[in-house]
Order: sequence, then C-alpha cells, then structure tokens
Amino acid sequence: MKFPPVKEQLDLLLRGVEETILVEELERKLERSLKSGEPLIIKEGFDPTAPDLHIGHTVTIRKLRQFQELGHQVVFLIGDFTGRVGDPSGRSKTRPAMTGEEIERNARTYKDQVFKILDPKTTQVRFNSEWLGALSPYDFLRLTSHYTVARMLERDDFDKRFKSGQPIAILEFLYPLLQAYDSVALRADVELGGTDQKFNLLLGRTVQEHCGIEPQVCMMLPLLAGTDGVEKMSKSLDNTIGIYEPPQEIYGKTLSIPDELIVPYFVLATDVPQSEIARIAEELKLGRTNPRDPKRRLARELVTLYHSREAAEQAEVAFDRLFAKKEVPEEVRDFAVTARESLPLARLIVECGGATTNSEARRLIEGGGVQLAGEKIADPMLKIRVDRPMLLKVGKRFFARLVPAA
Repeated sequence: MKFPPVKEQLDLLLRGVEETILVEELERKLERSLKSGEPLIIKEGFDPTAPDLHIGHTVTIRKLRQFQELGHQVVFLIGDFTGRVGDPSGRSKTRPAMTGEEIERNARTYKDQVFKILDPKTTQVRFNSEWLGALSPYDFLRLTSHYTVARMLERDDFDKRFKSGQPIAILEFLYPLLQAYDSVALRADVELGGTDQKFNLLLGRTVQEHCGIEPQVCMMLPLLAGTDGVEKMSKSLDNTIGIYEPPQEIYGKTLSIPDELIVPYFVLATDVPQSEIARIAEELKLGRTNPRDPKRRLARELVTLYHSREAAEQAEVAFDRLFAKKEVPEEVRDFAVTARESLPLARLIVECGGATTNSEARRLIEGGGVQLAGEKIADPMLKIRVDRPMLLKVGKRFFARLVPAA
C-alpha cells in the first residue's frame, strides 16, 4: 500500500482534533506504516443507544473517513455487549440497561446510516460481543486486575457521584475496562472519541500495555454543541441535526444555530478547506459579513453532504419562499378530524405529527410556537372542533391542514 508523506497525513488528521496522546507516537506509527506498506488499525466504538445519527456523531466518523482515504484500516465497532452495561461518561446516575431487541434494532440502523460517510468497501464493521462474550470468568477476573478502584474514582463523573453520595454500580466500573479490552482484541493503533471519552481511551492504552501490545494513540475531538448553542448535541435535548432528516429540515435547523457556532460547525462538520474557513472567521470577527450569509453557505454544505447539491439548492429556495416571504409550502398534508369531536389542541398536534408527545406539544403551544388558522394559540387545553379546513403551523417548519373527516 502506498501512503502519502507523513507530514501530509498529519496535517489532515490533526485538523479539528482537541487533544492527541501522543502526537509523536502517531507520527512514529505513520512512519512505520509508510515504510512497511501496512495500514494502521483505526478504531471507534459506538454503543447502539439511539437509532439515529446526527452531525454531532459525524465529527469523529468524518475523521475515520480521513484515515480511510489515506489508506488505513477503519474498524467501526458496534458495542452490542457494552451497550448492555451502559457508558457512564458524563452521567450523574446509572443508565438503565438496554434490551437485546433495542440493541439489535439500533445496531442495524447505525450500519445503514454510517455508510453515508464511510466507504463500505473498506470498512470493517465489528461487534464486541465477538470477544467479550467469549471471555471466561477467569479471563474476566484477570481483566479487572489491571486497574484499581482508586484510579477509577479519579474519573470526574465517578468522583462527583461518590462525593455526593450518588450510587455507582460495580457494573459501571467494568464499562471502561471492557472498552479497553476492545482495543486489545482489535490491536488498535489509534482510537477516536469525543473529549468526554478521554478516560476510557487512556485506559485502553493501559490495558494494551498489560497485554504486551503497543499502546494506541488516543485522538479526542470536540463535542459539537447542539442547535441551542448551549448543550452537547443530543437527541434527548432535541437540539440535533440528523443526517437522515429531509433537506429542508437540515437547512432550516442550520440557519437557527447561534452565530458563534458557525466556524466550529464549518471546521468539524464540513469539507470546506481550512484556508476558506479562516477567511470566513476573519470576516465575521471584523464584522465585514452578515452572519446570515456564511450560515446559508454552511446549510448548503451540510445538505449537500447528506443528500445532494441539487437538494441543497431546492431547500434554500423552499426556505426563502416559506420564511423570507412568509409563504405556506406548496405541499401540506391533510389530516382528517371527525367534525363532531372537540379535541384538545395539544392532542391534535401529536396525532397529526407536529410533536411526539403531549408534553412536547404543550411546551410548543405555551412557548408561542403554534398557530391555527393564522392565529397564535397559547392554551394547550383549548378544544378544537374541526368543522372546516384549518391550517395548523407548529414551530417554524411543520404545517398540516386539518379537515373534517368525510
């Protein structure tokens, strides 16, 4: 295998990375790979806790793709075994265990979605039940001897819970060790993760050394803030941009992000050249450009990545028609409601797909985000009788035409 020069590889691979332990080790591994023609093994693990990938997930997956394009072997690891334990990273309490059905369903979805970014022909998809499920009780006990309780309690989230009297299950102590053993089983040269995974990744180095394997390089990438600009992007916080969402949703959500996220999103979530991003950052800093313009460029880039350039152009036209000109979209789905019934507005919103739960619908109504027949409604318990067609608008992008059932 012929690899690019090491400096060229490093320039690309270190882009957007928060911390690498250690850069000089990565350089030595790349030099050895260049001389031998053998690719490095690059690993990242995903517990199948949620079925949909969003652009927060793609920060590390796109880095995997860069390694892949340079000729290295990428292993996309699905933690079907560790998913039953639950990653305690950043958690203030024990996470409920997942069922086998949930893990299997989410794992299938991950495999489908990740190939929007990775090359399926050169990606190894592995499940850690292959080796973790085969460990004997003796092997398991020997694994636990590689780390101490005192070192585990140095971990920030464990330390906070211990000092505040919050329970920590022994099972949770096992998670980092199991993740570390994944690196032993795969003989990983490099492991990627978010900055919240630093403890787990470093433990992989420790356990590899105990097992006589050259320790992996740990590359930590920033956690992408969600569309609210405050919290880490997370489905549970409803602040995500999903890579499988329709083009207009991706476009509209991107335009809603705070201005301070424009540059980080360009760096971590797009293929725009570094020099061009630096120019955008400088123009924003000096006030030479309206933030709206690079934000629109960002929205087009994201839609193009996960759909197409044509879809991005169409999404922009649709957005302008809908919001800049305050028009209703051309296609609005009809939702039939029995005219003799009077239903609470919150329930109607859920039933026609404008919200997933009654509590979410109530929040939208109370927050001023719902209009019916052109009027803003503030009472979630207001009972509506649909005896004529009425246009329902929920948030900025959901429309439904309520019509009397035949």
